Amino acid sequence: MVIALFSTIPLLVCMGYFFMGSLPLLVLNHDTPLDSRFIRGFFNTYYLALAGAALIVTISGGLAGQLAYAAGMATVALLALILRKVVLSHMDVLRIRIENGDASAATDFRRAHVAGMLVNVIQLAAVVWGMFQISK
Repeated sequence: MVIALFSTIPLLVCMGYFFMGSLPLLVLNHDTPLDSRFIRGFFNTYYLALAGAALIVTISGGLAGQLAYAAGMATVALLALILRKVVLSHMDVLRIRIENGDASAATDFRRAHVAGMLVNVIQLAAVVWGMFQISK
């Protein structure tokens, strides 16, 4: 069980890094292709890293006999892949609108950025809560 809990550390680091790294990006105007491309790339990297880290924790939890914890981590991995597809597709559409000069696209892109951050905070809270549940 200790191995399962310790394997969660990279997952938590990934989630914390994303939150702390994406927070300063909110100062960007989100109105240039360079801004939107960088933020999209940041989200893409995060979702891939999160899915990989959650998969490792899923395997560790399963090997430790913590099937509920492993199922929860598998859900985090699956959600990361789903969010990657949905959020990045939405950002791609908004990037095209930004490039075409749509004034409202930058505001919509910022909303997508903030929504992605909020989902991350909810996931982070759920993972921490799950860790405390299995450590009892």
